[in-house]
Formats: sequence, C-alpha cells, structure tokens
Amino acid sequence: MHRNRLAYAAMIILVIGAGLVSRSTFSVHLPRFISEYAGDTLWALMVFLLIGFISPALRTRTVAAAALAFAFTIELSQLYQAEWLNQIRGTRPGALVLGAGFVWSDFLCYTTGVVIGIAGESLSLGRREKRTPSKTA
Repeated sequence: MHRNRLAYAAMIILVIGAGLVSRSTFSVHLPRFISEYAGDTLWALMVFLLIGFISPALRTRTVAAAALAFAFTIELSQLYQAEWLNQIRGTRPGALVLGAGFVWSDFLCYTTGVVIGIAGESLSLGRREKRTPSKTA
C-alpha cells in the first residue's frame, strides 16, 4: 500500500479541526458522550494519519501499532508530574499534545481512533481494488 499524501494531509486537517471543535466552547452543544470522548479518539486518529503521511509505504498494521504505542506512551507519561512538564501541559498546545491528566478511558478512545483509521484505509483500499482492472485473464 502506498498512501496518497495529499489526501492524508486533507484528512489530518479535517480531524484536527473536528478535534479542536470537540475541545471548544461549542462542545456544550454536542451530546455529553461525544464531547467527553471525541477529542481523545480524534487525537489518536490524527496520530495514525500523521504516521501514515510521514511513512506512506508502511503497512497499515505497522502504522496502527506505532500510533497506539505513541498514544499509550503519551497517556502513561501523564503519571509523571515534573514541574517543567506540568508547565508545558499548562499551555493550550501542551495540553493538546501531552494531555492534562491520566485517565484509563483514554486507552479505549485511542484504540477506537486507530481502529477508525484502519477501517478507513480498508475501505479506501477496497474501493481502489474495485477500480483497478484485474490482471488475471
């Protein structure tokens, strides 16, 4: 598989936008379940897409494993409470990238986001295979 970087860049921008909306004051208009879990789910999907963008030839399972490893590592790092790191987490960009506090449910959100990425690639690959004529005669 070779990913289309332009399509991935567009998807990354859309996912970031949706994630920022889920963390904005607009989120009060969303169902509670969505406003509570969408941000972490979309963050993991963005990590999946970003890894796929950076390394377009990687297998989907490799991208998924790397995205999960990164997301889980970031979540576990929130157990470490150094003053300098908490100052970074206290900024908007720092909180968006590094999170603010350890929460067990985030692992499920990250897994869900990566599964959405896998499903998206599977659907995309299936459509490409249908458009490509068979080479067997």
